[in-house]
Amino acid sequence: MKAKREFRNRDDTEVAVLDALVDRQDGMTVFELRSHVAVGIDDLEDALAALKADGLIEADDDSERMLIKPDDRVVPEPGDEDTEESFFDELRDRLGL
Repeated sequence: MKAKREFRNRDDTEVAVLDALVDRQDGMTVFELRSHVAVGIDDLEDALAALKADGLIEADDDSERMLIKPDDRVVPEPGDEDTEESFFDELRDRLGL
């Protein structure tokens, strides 16, 4: 599942982080995110800081490890067709644009 379309016009790393978090809404550690996003730790840290500043993610440290979760407004409703990737979005991704 991907983040809502209105949150997809951000930096590529930020979008990748949001998509990974939306896929696992129960939360991910920084190490799990790093393996899903495949960027350097500095880029991941910058993306997390920007997303946190905009209120699009939240950190939950109530358990033994800190989990990062997407804000509810980023997660699409079940059956929400607006989040499906259009032909042009898919083509842009494949061409690396």
